[in-house]
Amino acid sequence: MQLDAIEIKNLTVDYDRITVVDDVSFSVEQNDFLGIIGPNGAGKTTLFACMLRIMRNYRGEISFFGKDIRKSRKYLNEIGYVPQKPVFEKNFPVTVREVVRMGMKNPNEKRIDDVLKQVWIHELDHRIIGELSGGQQQRVFIAKALAGNPKILILDEPVTGIDLQSTEIFYSILTELNKKQNITIILSSHDLDAVNRLANKVACLNKTLFFHGISDEFFKNDQLLKQYSESSMQQHMHHRDEK
Repeated sequence: MQLDAIEIKNLTVDYDRITVVDDVSFSVEQNDFLGIIGPNGAGKTTLFACMLRIMRNYRGEISFFGKDIRKSRKYLNEIGYVPQKPVFEKNFPVTVREVVRMGMKNPNEKRIDDVLKQVWIHELDHRIIGELSGGQQQRVFIAKALAGNPKILILDEPVTGIDLQSTEIFYSILTELNKKQNITIILSSHDLDAVNRLANKVACLNKTLFFHGISDEFFKNDQLLKQYSESSMQQHMHHRDEK
């Protein structure tokens, strides 16, 4: 029996006595493409922070390939992560190849060539990263995440601020990585159409887990879509009022 890539049990996270993730449980099978959707303030980034051991003061259990992440850091070598807006100094004279090399413990130039080709930017390898478009920069950071040969790729709203053409290229790359490279992908996004098109599984997070299952079971169910939309709108209004 194949172990789940990820298993999350009863995850609860509090900020200043306010619960932001409440008793969330779900699993991700190996080779899944899971789309996580939810409004701003729903807890998506907090969930990822717990999974990556950035945040540790949670209740519940998170396991990768059957091992509790509190007991070992080795699982981090199996994960590539692409944040929403990677932080870097645009004027810093670092090339695309050098950025990708940063993602490797033992730099290997052939591996760098391979991942740059995977994300369709191998011809830009000696360009300064600050000179690239937003879409090209995000592909560099995918290459950096892939350089360590991960089994799981986690992406937190990676196409925010990127033009439509670059977004479509980005999504094509993710599909290829999932289908041809058998990389398990977890993508958080506000774009329901993209999640419906790309992901075989979907998780709807709005502090609690509203739905987790086969994408078609969610997107072809008008009642579920209506309930999700109403729940998201309420969360949006609450989040706006708090500001």
